[in-house]
Amino acid sequence: MKIMKIRNRYAPSPTGLQHIGGVRTALFNYLFAKSQGGTFVLRLEDTDRTRFDPAFVQNLFDTFQWLGFRWDEGPDLGGYCAPYIQSERTAFYQKAAQELLDKGKAYYCFCSAERLENLRNERESAHSGETGYDRHCRAIPKDSAESRVKAGEPHVVRLKIPLGQCTHFHDHLLGRIEWKNEDVNPDPILLKSDGFPTYHLANVVDDHLMGITYVLRAQEWLPSTPLHTIIYESFGWEPPKFCHLPMVMGSDGKKLSKRHGATSVDEFRRQGYLPEALVNYIALLGASYEEGKDVYTLEELVSLFSLDKLNKAPAVFDYKKLDWFNGLYIRAKSNEELAELALPYCAGLIKENMPLFIGAMALIKERISFLSEIPAKIAYLFEEPPLPEPSGFFPKKVGLAETVRLLELGKPLASTLCRCRKSEEEAEVFSKEEAARVAALAGVKLGDLMMPLRVAITGARMSPPLFGSLRLLGEEKALARVEKSLTMLKAALCG
Repeated sequence: MKIMKIRNRYAPSPTGLQHIGGVRTALFNYLFAKSQGGTFVLRLEDTDRTRFDPAFVQNLFDTFQWLGFRWDEGPDLGGYCAPYIQSERTAFYQKAAQELLDKGKAYYCFCSAERLENLRNERESAHSGETGYDRHCRAIPKDSAESRVKAGEPHVVRLKIPLGQCTHFHDHLLGRIEWKNEDVNPDPILLKSDGFPTYHLANVVDDHLMGITYVLRAQEWLPSTPLHTIIYESFGWEPPKFCHLPMVMGSDGKKLSKRHGATSVDEFRRQGYLPEALVNYIALLGASYEEGKDVYTLEELVSLFSLDKLNKAPAVFDYKKLDWFNGLYIRAKSNEELAELALPYCAGLIKENMPLFIGAMALIKERISFLSEIPAKIAYLFEEPPLPEPSGFFPKKVGLAETVRLLELGKPLASTLCRCRKSEEEAEVFSKEEAARVAALAGVKLGDLMMPLRVAITGARMSPPLFGSLRLLGEEKALARVEKSLTMLKAALCG
């Protein structure tokens, strides 16, 4: 049954580049909102001002522009819940903290940093298992605390965690979760001495004021949810429904991180992954859609997504599977589309010869997994490759003299193939038949005949298809390369 009036959000902290885990969270929120006709909100949780950098905000915008899915409300789009940047919402948090103070659900704390440090040291010396704040200021009478605040004494605002109770909430994926309050961070700070909120207060206040109905976030936030539930209860607000998404792990079973390779989207983009491939693969990390099918467009994912299709088990990030997806999407591109995508990687190579560049795409499309592989594979078409040592031309079990003879046989063959003006498919058939005919007449193996010619044209024993390369390169350049190789080989034979 369709759920109405869904509002969910992606609320990153702009303290680093967008990474796979964050993008997966954003994508699942987007898919859920769109599948239910709801609203997807972007909120920047920038209360950590020491690590904040505007470059990370721009990276966030650029990343999702590239990936091809966006929010309905956010800092760059606006909306009726604006502003969508926490540092611009301080008045909301101060008002909320005052409300909890007035209700007796929070209190002023005057403990200095020195006292808190001494407390930690004493506990360490005593090998105490106690952690967190010792509630030293909790019993200060309200009137006394307010007088000290008015006198200008430095202070923070702390939440009163109800003692001797349990807090429970329902998670869509994990079911009922119950947590003893004694295991919750004891009386955490809500409002810091500079008037800025901590993450927990800002998060809860914003989700409430922005009408967020569902919170989909990574399971690493699960330990914070009892505290958030207590904050909701302290205000008398109904909390949103929670769904803590399965973790994304590396192949070693540990949480995905930089040690597993490229995890920032920028790195994947630089390596030449396509956004469609990345979105498709990320959508499968912790969710399943249709049995026996892996390839989906974004529109198909929207139509198929539901919270019931999420998996409880952690998802393993498999680079080989992602590479397979990327190759699949590359091969689905037309030559023109692929050339446009490859341009940023090959700008210094093509030298204004776009017809040759587009034609080259057909040669390498089946042989690459990343756009970044393209320059090295097609460079021989634009710049004459260096000649290898004579032995680099030799077919298996063939010496120098026979290699010279084979290349001399290959020279007129190359001329014939370059002049072929048939359609691409017909030209390929003709080239194979002509090469086989020449080899048969000369009494040599076809592979032996082609090896020296391939090296002369491409500079390598392994290369994109030779027949297509000859047609793209043209007779003049092809014959010049063959002649240069023959000159070098004959010199070696005489020497």
